[in-house]
Amino acid sequence: MGKINYNVNFINPFLQAVIHVLQTMAHVQANPEQPYLNEERKAIGDVTGIIGITGYSKGTMSITLEKDVILKIVNNMLFEEYSEINEEICDAVGELTNMISGQARAKLSQQGQSFDASTPTIFSGRGIEIKHVASAPVLSIPFTTDEGRFVVEVAFESS
Repeated sequence: MGKINYNVNFINPFLQAVIHVLQTMAHVQANPEQPYLNEERKAIGDVTGIIGITGYSKGTMSITLEKDVILKIVNNMLFEEYSEINEEICDAVGELTNMISGQARAKLSQQGQSFDASTPTIFSGRGIEIKHVASAPVLSIPFTTDEGRFVVEVAFESS
């Protein structure tokens, strides 16, 4: 495994954003686990959202969620009873990606690192390649919930 070059001051805003957004918007407790480099760049979840980020550094952030986790999050957010992945679930993953990215970017801005984000791209299916910034290492941060796992990934070129 390669050396992880990401500064904790850069990663923590993403960790905090994930935990805060899921707790406040969906009443889901997300527990971070040991980060690792994802050299395969494949989605481990059933639904994935990815967003391009530019400014202080160029990169991407993605979130890939197992079916039971995203159904719980979306059902809690929208007060619905979805049991299958559909267009509404995918739209909600896009919104979640936006919210997490937005909160992380706000925190990074307070540290003097200004970023803009594009519109998220959403896809469903496991094992699909996630198109992160080509040359940057992909740092994967796995989370556990009562319903299962999801992974948030960040890939940024050296600034």
